[in-house]
Amino acid sequence: MFRIELEERLHIPEYWRKLYPIISILSALVFGAIFLIFAGVNPLKAYYGIFRAGFFGGIYSLSDTAVKATPLILAGLGCAIAFRAKLWNVGAEGQLLLGAWAATGVASFWIKSNIPSTLRIVLMAIAGFIAGALWAFIPAILKAKLNVNEIISTLMLVYVAKHWNNYWIYSPWSDRGFQLTPLFPRSAWLPRLTDFANKYRSLSGLTVHLGLLYGIIIAIILWVILKKSNWGFQLKIIGDSIETAKYSGISITKNIIVVMLISGGLAGLAGMTEVAGVVHRLQERFSPGYGFTAIIVAFLAKLHPLSIIIVSFLFGGLLVGAKEVQPSGIPLMLQGIILFTIIGGEVLVKYKPRIKSGTPK
Repeated sequence: MFRIELEERLHIPEYWRKLYPIISILSALVFGAIFLIFAGVNPLKAYYGIFRAGFFGGIYSLSDTAVKATPLILAGLGCAIAFRAKLWNVGAEGQLLLGAWAATGVASFWIKSNIPSTLRIVLMAIAGFIAGALWAFIPAILKAKLNVNEIISTLMLVYVAKHWNNYWIYSPWSDRGFQLTPLFPRSAWLPRLTDFANKYRSLSGLTVHLGLLYGIIIAIILWVILKKSNWGFQLKIIGDSIETAKYSGISITKNIIVVMLISGGLAGLAGMTEVAGVVHRLQERFSPGYGFTAIIVAFLAKLHPLSIIIVSFLFGGLLVGAKEVQPSGIPLMLQGIILFTIIGGEVLVKYKPRIKSGTPK
């Protein structure tokens, strides 16, 4: 009888660490092509349609890709900082939904209509961040005080967040009984490039909004903090070994709460940018699962803040290309396969498979 055992590698070449995400993506495309063939779809045509619509369709397709990438950057950063501390926040989608809800309240219901646009947008961003952070605080305190598994609690809260938002969309905030809120006042819209088309004609039709700049700036700030600050070093120690962190005098409870608050806050900010920069109202299913896709983005980027920007554009293009391909579930299938190959690649990087004979002891 033969069996396969995983033997930990004593030395992992640096070049292999850098290559395996690329190999994972290529493997995902190969596996995806096999599934497409069984589904009766020409994989070359499907891939061509996705990449043409998302990346090679001119400046307008790149603009659409950037719009889709924006919430992925922010939510991906939130996931990455949690994962670095070995906190598996898989509920970024729920935190994103709550951030969108709070931003909607500020935009349309909670403050006076005559305040300056800049102040309104700042307040919406703050409200979105706080709402996402508070939604992440629930599993954070459960983890820190009662050692409740954060995977279960963050995931379950996603569905609570969906029903919470739907209550407001279908009832108190409903626009004349429709399943959405009234359109935000123009002062609550994030500025887009196309808004400056009167001065610069070349910007006409480009829907990239200010949220993209938020994501890029926050990614740079987070990269500096994680690389240069004492707190970033503490997170690295916690991620490597909680026992070592405890021995070093690092407060695990404090860091769990702080990291989860930041993680949830960034996901909440992602929700704010989507409703303020794209849909300009709160409605059901405004997010095609950005919070879940952000988990894949964070893993594929190796939890590196700057790499998250690049990977977010890749997945943004997949989302844009989804409109061009039938059946419509193909891009979602590719996301799942990519996640599977990334996890498999991570295992093979750290462990060497050995075929052995006999039964295990």
